[in-house]
Amino acid sequence: MDVVITVNGIERSADVEPRTLLAHHLRDNLGLTGTNIGCDTSSCGACTVLVDGRSAKSCTMFAAQAEGLDVTTIEGLAGADGTLHPMQQAFHECHALQCGYCTPGMVLAAVSLLEEYPNPDEHQVREGLEANLCRCTGYTNIVKAVLAAAKEA
Repeated sequence: MDVVITVNGIERSADVEPRTLLAHHLRDNLGLTGTNIGCDTSSCGACTVLVDGRSAKSCTMFAAQAEGLDVTTIEGLAGADGTLHPMQQAFHECHALQCGYCTPGMVLAAVSLLEEYPNPDEHQVREGLEANLCRCTGYTNIVKAVLAAAKEA
Protein backbone atom coordinates (compact mmCIF):
# COMPACT_ATOMS: atom_id res chain seq x y z
CA MET A 1 0.00 0.00 0.00
CA ASP A 2 1.16 3.56 -0.67
CA VAL A 3 1.81 5.53 2.51
CA VAL A 4 2.54 9.25 2.72
CA ILE A 5 4.10 10.42 5.98
CA THR A 6 5.78 13.70 6.76
CA VAL A 7 9.06 12.66 8.34
CA ASN A 8 11.32 15.32 9.83
CA GLY A 9 9.45 17.97 7.89
CA ILE A 10 9.68 16.23 4.50
CA GLU A 11 6.71 14.48 2.94
CA ARG A 12 7.78 10.93 2.13
CA SER A 13 5.81 8.49 0.02
CA ALA A 14 6.55 4.77 -0.02
CA ASP A 15 4.98 1.49 -0.98
CA VAL A 16 4.92 -0.68 2.14
CA GLU A 17 3.36 -3.94 3.16
CA PRO A 18 0.38 -3.31 5.46
CA ARG A 19 2.11 -5.16 8.31
CA THR A 20 5.28 -3.02 8.17
CA LEU A 21 5.99 -1.46 11.53
CA LEU A 22 6.79 2.24 11.60
CA ALA A 23 10.17 1.49 13.20
CA HIS A 24 11.14 -0.78 10.32
CA HIS A 25 9.84 1.68 7.73
CA LEU A 26 11.92 4.48 9.25
CA ARG A 27 15.07 2.35 9.48
CA ASP A 28 14.86 0.10 6.45
CA ASN A 29 12.98 2.17 3.89
CA LEU A 30 13.97 5.70 4.86
CA GLY A 31 17.46 5.01 6.25
CA LEU A 32 16.77 6.77 9.57
CA THR A 33 18.72 4.41 11.78
CA GLY A 34 18.61 6.67 14.84
CA THR A 35 15.30 4.99 15.62
CA ASN A 36 16.60 1.97 17.49
CA ILE A 37 14.80 -1.32 17.93
CA GLY A 38 15.50 -2.85 21.29
CA CYS A 39 12.74 -5.29 22.07
CA ASP A 40 9.90 -5.25 19.48
CA THR A 41 7.43 -5.50 22.39
CA SER A 42 7.14 -1.84 23.48
CA SER A 43 8.99 -2.59 26.70
CA CYS A 44 12.15 -0.51 26.23
CA GLY A 45 11.25 2.68 24.35
CA ALA A 46 14.41 2.72 22.20
CA CYS A 47 12.16 3.14 19.16
CA THR A 48 10.34 6.22 20.50
CA VAL A 49 9.60 8.93 17.94
CA LEU A 50 7.28 11.92 17.97
CA VAL A 51 4.02 11.49 16.09
CA ASP A 52 2.24 14.79 15.75
CA GLY A 53 4.41 16.03 18.62
CA ARG A 54 3.65 13.24 21.08
CA SER A 55 5.93 10.35 21.91
CA ALA A 56 5.03 7.02 20.36
CA LYS A 57 6.77 3.68 20.31
CA SER A 58 7.29 3.04 16.63
CA CYS A 59 7.63 -0.73 17.13
CA THR A 60 3.95 -0.90 18.09
CA MET A 61 2.61 1.22 15.25
CA PHE A 62 2.18 0.25 11.63
CA ALA A 63 3.60 2.61 9.03
CA ALA A 64 0.11 2.77 7.55
CA GLN A 65 -1.19 4.17 10.84
CA ALA A 66 1.14 7.15 10.38
CA GLU A 67 -0.45 8.01 7.03
CA GLY A 68 -0.88 11.77 6.86
CA LEU A 69 0.81 12.36 10.20
CA ASP A 70 3.98 14.25 11.14
CA VAL A 71 6.76 12.01 12.46
CA THR A 72 9.94 13.35 14.03
CA THR A 73 12.93 11.10 14.58
CA ILE A 74 16.14 11.97 16.39
CA GLU A 75 17.65 12.93 13.02
CA GLY A 76 15.02 15.65 12.61
CA LEU A 77 15.27 17.16 16.08
CA ALA A 78 18.36 19.32 15.57
CA GLY A 79 18.20 22.49 13.52
CA ALA A 80 18.95 22.42 9.79
CA ASP A 81 22.28 24.10 10.55
CA GLY A 82 23.22 21.33 12.99
CA THR A 83 22.35 23.29 16.12
CA LEU A 84 21.29 20.82 18.76
CA HIS A 85 17.76 20.89 20.12
CA PRO A 86 17.79 22.13 23.75
CA MET A 87 17.08 18.60 24.98
CA GLN A 88 19.97 17.18 22.96
CA GLN A 89 22.21 19.93 24.32
CA ALA A 90 21.13 19.19 27.88
CA PHE A 91 21.81 15.47 27.41
CA HIS A 92 25.29 16.37 26.15
CA GLU A 93 26.06 18.84 28.93
CA CYS A 94 24.71 16.62 31.71
CA HIS A 95 26.45 13.47 30.40
CA ALA A 96 23.06 11.77 30.14
CA LEU A 97 24.18 8.90 27.99
CA GLN A 98 26.45 5.96 28.36
CA CYS A 99 26.23 3.39 25.59
CA GLY A 100 23.76 5.67 23.77
CA TYR A 101 21.35 2.97 22.62
CA CYS A 102 18.38 4.34 24.55
CA THR A 103 19.32 7.98 23.95
CA PRO A 104 17.31 8.76 20.78
CA GLY A 105 14.10 7.37 22.26
CA MET A 106 14.81 8.89 25.66
CA VAL A 107 15.46 12.34 24.16
CA LEU A 108 12.25 12.26 22.12
CA ALA A 109 10.21 11.02 25.08
CA ALA A 110 11.69 13.85 27.16
CA VAL A 111 10.77 16.43 24.50
CA SER A 112 7.20 15.16 24.57
CA LEU A 113 7.20 15.17 28.36
CA LEU A 114 8.18 18.86 28.49
CA GLU A 115 5.41 19.69 26.03
CA GLU A 116 2.95 18.22 28.51
CA TYR A 117 4.70 19.37 31.71
CA PRO A 118 6.90 22.41 30.96
CA ASN A 119 8.20 22.69 34.55
CA PRO A 120 8.36 19.16 35.93
CA ASP A 121 9.90 18.16 39.23
CA GLU A 122 12.20 15.17 39.55
CA HIS A 123 9.34 12.79 40.37
CA GLN A 124 7.36 13.88 37.29
CA VAL A 125 10.42 13.35 35.07
CA ARG A 126 11.05 9.90 36.47
CA GLU A 127 7.40 8.96 36.12
CA GLY A 128 7.14 10.53 32.66
CA LEU A 129 10.09 8.54 31.34
CA GLU A 130 9.27 5.23 33.03
CA ALA A 131 8.30 3.69 29.68
CA ASN A 132 11.86 4.19 28.40
CA LEU A 133 14.59 1.95 29.76
CA CYS A 134 18.28 2.68 30.10
CA ARG A 135 20.12 -0.58 30.48
CA CYS A 136 23.26 1.27 31.62
CA THR A 137 21.24 2.78 34.48
CA GLY A 138 22.09 6.35 33.57
CA TYR A 139 18.83 7.64 35.01
CA THR A 140 20.35 10.17 37.40
CA ASN A 141 21.99 12.17 34.63
CA ILE A 142 19.01 11.70 32.31
CA VAL A 143 16.74 13.26 34.94
CA LYS A 144 19.26 16.08 35.44
CA ALA A 145 19.28 16.70 31.69
CA VAL A 146 15.50 16.88 31.42
CA LEU A 147 15.31 19.26 34.37
CA ALA A 148 18.09 21.40 32.86
CA ALA A 149 16.29 21.55 29.51
CA ALA A 150 13.07 22.55 31.28
CA LYS A 151 14.91 25.29 33.14
CA GLU A 152 16.41 26.62 29.88
CA ALA A 153 13.01 26.71 28.21
